[in-house]
Amino acid sequence: MPRTPIEMPLIIPDEAVNRLAEELADRLHTSKTEAVRRALENELRRLDEVVPLRHRLRFLQDQVLARPETGLAADKAFYDALADDSTGGR
Repeated sequence: MPRTPIEMPLIIPDEAVNRLAEELADRLHTSKTEAVRRALENELRRLDEVVPLRHRLRFLQDQVLARPETGLAADKAFYDALADDSTGGR
């Protein structure tokens, strides 16, 4: 004989969470339970879809690395000259 799953209530004694659940339920025109279920599912999906920053920046890194080297030295004096605003770099 198959067992029926035991339902466990989710008890969160936090009035702010309760207000958020009520607001979401009102906006979705559903119950608080359904609103919490959707919120949790959406957050889990969002976390699964997160692309690490290094992967998002890979395209830009590849573009920069694909440019040919100029052979010019970019040293401290070079950067200081770029930043010079005729105040002596101060």
